[in-house]
Amino acid sequence: MQRQAASLLLGSIAGKRALVIGDVLLDSFVYGEVKRISREAPVPILSETRREMMLGGAGNLVRNLISLGGEASVISVAGNDPQGDAVEGLLTDCGTHGCTLIREPGRSTPTKTRYVSGSQQMFCVDFDPGAAISADTAKAVIAAVTGALDRADVVILSDYGRGMLTRAVCAEIIKLAKTAGKPVCVDPRGDDYTRYDGAYLIKPNAQELAGEVAMPVGSDAEVEAALAALKSRLGSTPALVVTRGAKGMSFIENGEVHHHRARPRSVYDVSGAGDTALAALSLGVAARLPLADTIALADLAAGTAVGKTGTATVSPEELLDSAIPGAGDVDWRVLSREQAASTVSSWHRDGLKVGFTNGCFDILHPGHLASLRHARSVCDRLVVGLNSDASVTRLKGEGRPVNPAAHRAAMLAALESVDRVVVFEEDTPEALIRAIAPDVLVKGADYKPDDLPGADFIRSRGGEIVIAPLQAGFSTTALVEKMKAGKAL
Repeated sequence: MQRQAASLLLGSIAGKRALVIGDVLLDSFVYGEVKRISREAPVPILSETRREMMLGGAGNLVRNLISLGGEASVISVAGNDPQGDAVEGLLTDCGTHGCTLIREPGRSTPTKTRYVSGSQQMFCVDFDPGAAISADTAKAVIAAVTGALDRADVVILSDYGRGMLTRAVCAEIIKLAKTAGKPVCVDPRGDDYTRYDGAYLIKPNAQELAGEVAMPVGSDAEVEAALAALKSRLGSTPALVVTRGAKGMSFIENGEVHHHRARPRSVYDVSGAGDTALAALSLGVAARLPLADTIALADLAAGTAVGKTGTATVSPEELLDSAIPGAGDVDWRVLSREQAASTVSSWHRDGLKVGFTNGCFDILHPGHLASLRHARSVCDRLVVGLNSDASVTRLKGEGRPVNPAAHRAAMLAALESVDRVVVFEEDTPEALIRAIAPDVLVKGADYKPDDLPGADFIRSRGGEIVIAPLQAGFSTTALVEKMKAGKAL
């Protein structure tokens, strides 16, 4: 998908409201090192260094909906235990617009605990409630859904097989949603999808589809036959989508099967990619986008997620980074101050080191390129602050800039070493630096570190100042004077 198309679709889904109903899991990670074998049995001993907790199951879907620019509220069931308290806190902290966590006495909160040595997962302990929710809890779930439907653009059933989404509960939720005119998307589990019939869209992966219809799904022809077989059982469900990993996605709509091919990706971790795909699909359904466009966006989102480790979320900026550039399609990298601050915050959350440099960059020359490459070499992402036209005139005099800010920004944004560009109106970039809070400030050797605007702020946050070597013989001012004198450049 090209960036311009992705940008339009992302704009369409922004702010759409999803009501997620399903099994929220607590994903717990125990990290450490293995240095010896136990004397009691031939097993490694993990010396624990830290523990982390995050949302899994339907909770990871919620995180993805929010990270893609949508709004999410959630209804789930947990036990009266510390794990349930942790889930409730994580749901609140992740930015949900409503969280109803129904506590069932005597029930355990579904939990997965993974033990990791270095970057290698050793084993996983799965704690399953082991039974369907009680009749009283089911009534509480339906009551919560009834109260939340009017604030939703789409309803998502996220079934992780932990006993919350029983046949009766699914049927009642789908009935209520259809009466309210809200489309329902389903991430299915189990071996009988008829309990979801009446939903707008059901999305199994290839393995789940094969298990449901007891048919192979290796080739396009086999997938087409499997989708047709499943559709014959689901007379009230208009659309079926199957995710096929590196082969992309296939879907049946109005009796016809279509295939969307995935771009080749460097895959690091497929954990949670299905949730990322469902989040994009559901927001596209909420925005009433054509299903083919929605699937293309979902594939782009899932393909971006598998390039990250863990059950990762993806942001609109990361999707645009992953999209195919079109002719002249660079302006998306030019951000406002507020957009840049949000983008840098997301990079920081991913553990990336953010650098910043600035200048007028009136006529790009090899000296600029060398300076920008050096700046990019000391960080993971580089933001360039660009003086506005009025600012350049105040600093350089009448007749400058030669090129307007929009042209200068587009040229910078097209460079491989530059990740984002922000135009600032002030004579110095200090206010911009304080707004985006980078980790590294980079300037050329014609400046002294202590004289740089924003240097004190960077140091106060534990950041660093880097002085880049200058490439002799290059100067925009000298180029302008040569042009005025009619000399060869």
